[in-house]
Amino acid sequence: MRPLARHRGGGSLRDFTPFLWLLKLGALLNLYFFSNTLVAPASHVDPSLLVPAQILFAVSAFRCLLPNQYKHNVVFHDTPLSSIFLTRVLATLAEVAFVYQLSRVLRLLNVERLGWVDVLSWWMVAQVVISQLFVWGAILTGRLALYFWEELGWLILVAANAIASAALYANRDVLGSATLLLQINLVFGVVYLAWQLANLRLQIADARRAGETLQPFASVSWERVREGLRRSLHERSRKTDSDSWGGPVVLLWMIGYFATLLPMWANQIVTVFSR
Repeated sequence: MRPLARHRGGGSLRDFTPFLWLLKLGALLNLYFFSNTLVAPASHVDPSLLVPAQILFAVSAFRCLLPNQYKHNVVFHDTPLSSIFLTRVLATLAEVAFVYQLSRVLRLLNVERLGWVDVLSWWMVAQVVISQLFVWGAILTGRLALYFWEELGWLILVAANAIASAALYANRDVLGSATLLLQINLVFGVVYLAWQLANLRLQIADARRAGETLQPFASVSWERVREGLRRSLHERSRKTDSDSWGGPVVLLWMIGYFATLLPMWANQIVTVFSR
């Protein structure tokens, strides 16, 4: 275990310790949302909407309690449960489930049966699977450039969700309270895409510092993959300094992803369809 990083230049954001402890409050929010799905009326919602939300709540609560950073295997708590491999398995399940939930909402609200909207909704699911392949590739090979392609995939699928929502918004008069979900899609799309541009620049900078190009495919030996698997399973580096965690951009990502915005979004979907 390494000692806590000292503040440099006196900046309060140099050490993430207080923020990582406060992140645990997000576990309470997620567990509250999860408990609501076990009783009526939420428990009677279409399982294709309910189960993905439950998966997201459970995994998000776990990640609030045991946050980590895939790059360089950085963890807050040095415990086997903080393993990069375990977290990524759970995150893969949660992300595919959540995007499927979003795509299902689009199809349910597509009252005019616009074919291209249905195609976009399924493309979102395909795109999140592709992003999972890139992030797993980054973890197992150590190639930081693959994180850029993972995040680019998220930009594409969020943009697709926003475009489809804009088209469906024309029928807001007949959608009733479900119109709120389209509004959330649009607002999140604008905010997320602005944030993601900063995040993509971060991924590019990290790859270049590692001497890599953005070429997504490269020859990698099986020995390197086996070593990446071993490191993801067993190697943990406890750090709390801002640089190790990726700075304020990653801090905002953690707060929004599994402590506040995404769980609240999934909960709102369940709430609307339970009415």
